[in-house]
Amino acid sequence: MPLINFGSILNFAEEIESQDAEYYARAAETQAGAPHKDLFGRLAADARKRVKVVQRTRRENVTEMILEPIQDFTRAPFQCSLPDVAGSDTDKLLGCAREMETRALAYYQEAAAKLKALPEVARELKRLAKKRKAHLNQLEAL
Repeated sequence: MPLINFGSILNFAEEIESQDAEYYARAAETQAGAPHKDLFGRLAADARKRVKVVQRTRRENVTEMILEPIQDFTRAPFQCSLPDVAGSDTDKLLGCAREMETRALAYYQEAAAKLKALPEVARELKRLAKKRKAHLNQLEAL
């Protein structure tokens, strides 16, 4: 499904963050996630905060919204089906977390480039990408 405007880009960002928050919260509660419970809990809390940031960004910039269409941007490269945490071991949970952070980082970077006509929104998306990069660095250090 194409991401054709400001609203669809931010709606998909909210969807990514909500999905990630749910996954991290479930991972923190599993036996396999126990060694990294604090990390998964922090990642879940950060994702919930980012949902609020995306919602606030949409509200604050709706009056500046430019209706020019976005070209060549689709959800497909950024969609993923997350495995059930119940059947996962620690390595699988961490591997999935790395994939999720990589996916979100790429999404925010590309979305910021597509919304460069809205500098405040692009700046916020770059901030979200920076936070995802920090999380990815933490996960890769494990």
